[in-house]
Amino acid sequence: MKKEIINFPHWLQGKFIILVGLMGAGKTKLGRIVSSTLDLPFIDTDSEIEKAAGYTIQEIFDEYGEKYFREGEGRVINRILSEKPAVVATGGGSYMNAEIRNEMNKNGIVIWLRADLDLLVKRTQNRTGRPLLNTGDTKTILSQLIEERYPVYAGAELIVDVKDEPAAKTANRIIELLINHKPKEI
Repeated sequence: MKKEIINFPHWLQGKFIILVGLMGAGKTKLGRIVSSTLDLPFIDTDSEIEKAAGYTIQEIFDEYGEKYFREGEGRVINRILSEKPAVVATGGGSYMNAEIRNEMNKNGIVIWLRADLDLLVKRTQNRTGRPLLNTGDTKTILSQLIEERYPVYAGAELIVDVKDEPAAKTANRIIELLINHKPKEI
């Protein structure tokens, strides 16, 4: 049986669909589903950073620090945004950089996957490879990140509330939102 491909709106042609949000919001999983449904390539910026650096994200943080990681992240995202449009799952901190944020907003539609603290804690508590969570209590760290990042994420063109539901259901809500959205600028 052939899968149904959704025809997305004309205004979205040639634009990236960029997912932002905290770790555990589901950017990668949801990005894969949305990209498959819309028949677009999928790019995970963390994977691209690891390929470019030859190190895991954790190794980059451990060996060189967060500042070095963020500089590399910026270079990788700028490269991605200069290529063929895709669905892009970004690292949680990338949208905090004003230059990167402006490039994302210019080249695509940014969707904030907003999740509450309890859901983020549940999804991240037993997972490794998240350097920012390795420095203390997960709930405390995520709470601080919410306070710091959510006001900036709120600048995204679209906001989708992530719930404790099957990823396919959340992905369908994202796609429906895209189809029905009237962009700020055409």
